Amino acid sequence: MSQYLLTILVTAAITFGLTWAVWKLSLRYKLYPGIRERDVHTTPTPRLGGVAIFLGIAAAIGFSALNPFFANMWMPPQTMWSILAAALLIAIIGVVDDLWDLDWMIKLGAQFLAAGIITVGGGLQILSLPFGDLIVFSSWLSITITMFAIVIVMNAVNFIDGLDGLVAGVCLIANGVFFAYSYILTRDTGASSYFNLASFLAAVLIGACIGFLPFNWSPAKLFMGDSGALVLGLLMATSAIAVTGQLEPSALDPERLGRSQLLGAFIPILLPLLVVLLPLLDFGLAVLRRVHAGKSPFSPDRKHLHHRMLDLGHRDRDAVLIFYAWTAVISLAVLLMYVGAREDWPGQYLPGVLFGVVGIAACLVITLLPTRRRTTAATADTDPTPVEPS
Repeated sequence: MSQYLLTILVTAAITFGLTWAVWKLSLRYKLYPGIRERDVHTTPTPRLGGVAIFLGIAAAIGFSALNPFFANMWMPPQTMWSILAAALLIAIIGVVDDLWDLDWMIKLGAQFLAAGIITVGGGLQILSLPFGDLIVFSSWLSITITMFAIVIVMNAVNFIDGLDGLVAGVCLIANGVFFAYSYILTRDTGASSYFNLASFLAAVLIGACIGFLPFNWSPAKLFMGDSGALVLGLLMATSAIAVTGQLEPSALDPERLGRSQLLGAFIPILLPLLVVLLPLLDFGLAVLRRVHAGKSPFSPDRKHLHHRMLDLGHRDRDAVLIFYAWTAVISLAVLLMYVGAREDWPGQYLPGVLFGVVGIAACLVITLLPTRRRTTAATADTDPTPVEPS
């Protein structure tokens, strides 16, 4: 655990320093676009924070090659090199898009290329699906499923990047929960290069988000842009596949396993999906909405979940905190179910279920009760004098 904590601290420190440098350089050379119609912010703000995020992650990966604790991740080395190469490609494409707005077909093609680098070059693939005895026998089918999974998660994370601190905070919470799960799973099943890889990537992402968030918290000094959001999504998908893709279908045989182990077999599928549930939901709704309107599924609009939160009457920062709450409640509930069954807590699944029910109810209440309108109404009652709009 101490090595993972060191990884988080080093990544956070490097990312923080690099973010400060990118922010200063962006302001000095005016490396920022104008305000778009769908944007929430009203002041031109640099969008190259993803450069600092990528460099911080790359530095952490480089340090891991020198650390004996992570030596098994580099045997064979092509897995780590493929992850780094794919992240570099996405960072470059993201920077170009942040500065000059690339055509969506070019971006999508680059995303599939990056997914192919990890899947084919790095050998990280979904080899089996834990539903009954379903095994992906075809190598091409395995590659296709894995590549689509990576691209979908990448875009899902990128789609929610619309409010200050939203993506960085959601990814910080999601990867924190996923790290806890993957670390516990490693200790339960014994050392494995894949499980170590999943925990390491989660720790690196935690550190990168911690280092970047102070500059991205409302009011943001710097945005991560597509380069940051897509890299975070790429590595989140990779860490999940590093666990999920290696699960044996026989692990779900109830004749061989007890209830605790059976839940643990399903968690590798459930938890990676649930920690990105809101981004995936937003992505799915956006694609359906745009296709139904006869538009490209990647055409921008102002109807994302965070935009709808603002339309409900929430202030920007309140909407972000509500997203944090939803992410934490959903992912922690499932993690508590696994831990409760694994540690044979009284009721086993019950603590996690109760936490989820109470947490979801609380999230619904704070989501449906707007903050901005209530404040505005209270101000109008105490000060009836109309104010001239500026």
